[in-house]
Parts: sequence; C-alpha cells; structure tokens
Amino acid sequence: MKDLKGKTAVVTGAASGIGLAMAERFGAEGMNVVLADVDEVHLHEASAAVAKSGARTLAVRTDVSRTADVDALAKKTFETFGTAHVVCNNAGVAVGGFMWERDPADWEWILGVNLSGVVNGVRAFVPKMVEQGEGHVVNTASIAGLLSVAGMAPYCATKHAVVTMTECLHHELALATEGKVHASVLCPGWVKTAIGSSERNRPASATKDGPKRELAPHEKLIQDMTTQAIENGIAPAEVADHVVRAILEERFYIFTHPKMLGAFKKRADDILAQINPTFDPSAF
Repeated sequence: MKDLKGKTAVVTGAASGIGLAMAERFGAEGMNVVLADVDEVHLHEASAAVAKSGARTLAVRTDVSRTADVDALAKKTFETFGTAHVVCNNAGVAVGGFMWERDPADWEWILGVNLSGVVNGVRAFVPKMVEQGEGHVVNTASIAGLLSVAGMAPYCATKHAVVTMTECLHHELALATEGKVHASVLCPGWVKTAIGSSERNRPASATKDGPKRELAPHEKLIQDMTTQAIENGIAPAEVADHVVRAILEERFYIFTHPKMLGAFKKRADDILAQINPTFDPSAF
C-alpha cells in the first residue's frame, strides 16, 4: 500500500502505549482511525486526542479475547467507514514468574488477549480485505517472539505464536490475493509503555481466587529488571514510525531493536547445533 491518505486504520490496544502512538501516526497520515481498547475511559480520551489532528475517529470498547466483541468492532468499522485498509492487532498483556507458579487464570488471560485477540482480528477483518483486493495487517508480537526468556514463559509462548501465525498469514494472503493484501509482524524490543501494569485492565473473570500473595524473591527480581528495562525503552512514537514505513514498503518483519537479533541468531545456532539453549541476559 503506497498511499494511506483517506483510508481507514483499525488499532486494538489503542488507549495507550504503542497502540495510541500508531493511532496518532495514522491520523497524521490523513487516515480515518478506529480505536479499540478494553479501557473505555482512556480509549475515549485517546480518540479525542487523535481527532485533534483532523482525523475522523471511532472509539469502540473491545475485549479482543471475546469473538463477539471483535465481530462488533468490525461491524461498526464497516458501517462507519465502509471498509478497513490497515488493521493492527496490537492489544497485549504480560505476566511474569516461573511457569509452574502461574495460575491457570494467568494462562487463560494472556492466551485470550495476546493469541485469541490476533486470531479474532484476522478472522473479522481479513475477508473484507481479500474481497476488496487491498489491505495490510500488522500483528504485534515482540522480540520475545523469537527468544526464550526465563520468567516470561506465558508471554514468550503467545508472542512466538503470533510470529508464526503471521508468517502463515503472509503465505496465505500471497496465495489468495496474489500479493495485493499484505501482513507484517511487529517485534519491538523494550518500549516505554504501561505493559508492566497490565493487571489494571484484567477482568474479574480472569482473576484467580484468594488473596494476592507476596512476590517471591525471584519474581521480584524479574519484575524489577523488566520495569527498569521498560522505563529505559524507546518512545512508542518511534515504533509507530517503523510501522508506517513497513506498511508503505510492504515489508513483513518490523524490528525496532536490530541488535537484539544477535540473541535470536544464537538461539538458531544452538538449535542447528543441537546443543542446550544459551541464555544471556545481557543480550536484552
């Protein structure tokens, strides 16, 4: 897609962070922008902020883990703007700690948002793109979708899934549309967002029973390291710049921290050499 002006973008997780930055950038490009998020209060504030650029906006409260919610998002998008040209399945949450200590509710929540959210977005919007012979899907994974990081098993599992699903989508779109509809996978490194406080948007239905337990020393260490890395991360607006460039260039892989690919290469080398996995925290 070589021109974005006058076209329509849909962004999930748009109330803050990377999602909001993408929505703002799409608005600045002259696009109509549909913002979706489970955080309704901040969602409407974000929509109003994007509208100040002159963009036509639509805010739709959406829990991406719910098929009916994403179907409703697509329906409202099509009713308002007729179609969608860019769809960013960006909503995401994170939980940390050793995987055997994670409650089933943790797994259900993160799988629902990070994995089912992408599945629901593709299923709801891609048929329209295929029909019109134009469009671009951007699925937000993470550099963690290429690596295996201690203390982040649920997050890494979902992001690995997003990477391979998007690669499959790329191949399928090439077959179905002869290269007229495209896909990209966004694999950012550390970005200064509020993902470390994902619990603020956790629904009651995904909350484990009983009193909240005190973090174990290793959990606290992982939390502190992650918090510091996020605080020192790049600005979400920089990620949005990468996304827009990739759409215009019809480029699949979007990396914000290319140096981190060294850790991915080491992982691939370990696999090819059939040796035990190497973990080097300094690579992050």
